[in-house]
Amino acid sequence: MALREGDSGPFEAFVPLGMTSLTGYFRRKGAGPEEAEDLSQEVLMKLIQNLDKYHPDGRFAAYVFRVGRNAWIDSRRRAGARPKWASLAPSDGDGAQPEPLDPGDGPGSHAELRDEAHQVQLALGGLSEAHREVFELGVVQELGYAEVAATLGIPIGTVKSRMFHALRALRSALGLPEEVPLD
Repeated sequence: MALREGDSGPFEAFVPLGMTSLTGYFRRKGAGPEEAEDLSQEVLMKLIQNLDKYHPDGRFAAYVFRVGRNAWIDSRRRAGARPKWASLAPSDGDGAQPEPLDPGDGPGSHAELRDEAHQVQLALGGLSEAHREVFELGVVQELGYAEVAATLGIPIGTVKSRMFHALRALRSALGLPEEVPLD
């Protein structure tokens, strides 16, 4: 790894994007804005402190989310709380949902998009924690099945099964026919 060899350039390039992804990940897990930022910084510190434990046999992002997931679990244990899931939609850092990309849309379009986002949020909220976690890492964070399996410490077949059942449950909850792709 370049950082171990004294080249901090790639790591410095990762930090802005990685911190944003981690903060969003923690927000979707149910952390408030400040807690999400604190957890992201904790993960960053753990990455730096444990450089010798990283073996570049997979994507760095998968490793980062594995460290992040462990930090989330540790924080829930410390707080004595069970994880709660917030929203799949990314936020701007203060918990507010982003506006649609096309500012030329009228108020009706904005309301329709908010309603659709709310329906998706409710559907995702109906998934079990295990299914939401696989969906979050695989779809939102765009990790491959093998990376999701490594991150969660489960077999790849379990990842595939959970993703299949998560997508089937989402289609059902959203009233979509089986053949409609979700992407």
